[in-house]
Amino acid sequence: MISPKVITGHTGWTDDLDFVFAHKDKVCNSMKKQKPHDPNAPYDGYDEREDTEINARSVRLEKIEPVTDNIKSAYHASKDIYDDVLTQGNVLSKMYMSFFWQGTDDREVAQRILKYIPDDFRGQILDVPVGTAVFTEKKWRSLKNAAIMCLDYSDDMLEKAKARLGDCNHITFVQGDVGQLPLADNSCDIVLSMNGFHAFPDKNKAFRETFRVLKPGGQFIACFYIKGKNKRTDWLVHRILSKKGWFTPPFPTEDQLLKILDRLYLQTDYNADGSIAYFRCIKGE
Repeated sequence: MISPKVITGHTGWTDDLDFVFAHKDKVCNSMKKQKPHDPNAPYDGYDEREDTEINARSVRLEKIEPVTDNIKSAYHASKDIYDDVLTQGNVLSKMYMSFFWQGTDDREVAQRILKYIPDDFRGQILDVPVGTAVFTEKKWRSLKNAAIMCLDYSDDMLEKAKARLGDCNHITFVQGDVGQLPLADNSCDIVLSMNGFHAFPDKNKAFRETFRVLKPGGQFIACFYIKGKNKRTDWLVHRILSKKGWFTPPFPTEDQLLKILDRLYLQTDYNADGSIAYFRCIKGE
């Protein structure tokens, strides 16, 4: 039996062929002049922080893992400061949001998008990723006639959410991947995704899966980072947040996002606050 190993460059090797060929639908046109770098091309999912010349010359290649494992590590490391950063719970987080995010207040954005959900809502809600439920706790507790699934890839985030909402009988908690949602087609009335898509490694899969599980006439409600709105924010995301594993490229521009939403959904109520897009979409019947 053949067990191929793929050398990924300076970074290492892998035997996970599904991982290696995750973007096999893209081909290189050798008859056309190529750009040194195409910002719209899909990323291969590898963590290339150690891909340096000195490592190529002197470090033994180790087996590498997909970016999703780096995401778990990143959110494990930040689990105790996550809420403070998002809610501007201290002076440093307020300065961070003001300087790098143009003063965008995640608390206000969360309030706006949660208003899309009626206070007397009855039906199935998928919250992906739930994070720590720092913004949704009050809303989810109040919707006692709804069935809410809180899903997150990070065990640490999920444990924080359980600590907040674990006593609610109408809420379930699932560790899972947005790229392979454990739900049937057309099973959800609402899919909520707050601050998630900029972390998802395969955004195309995430869009397809959230669309798949949504019922016709259902609502897709989300907010996340979009590039091209502010140079300082883009620098932060590219140079720090992506390298640390909290965000995962590629990221859509506003125009690219609107094209995706228009292609998938019948109706879109779209807004942007600085570099954060927030919207509600309706799936066609």
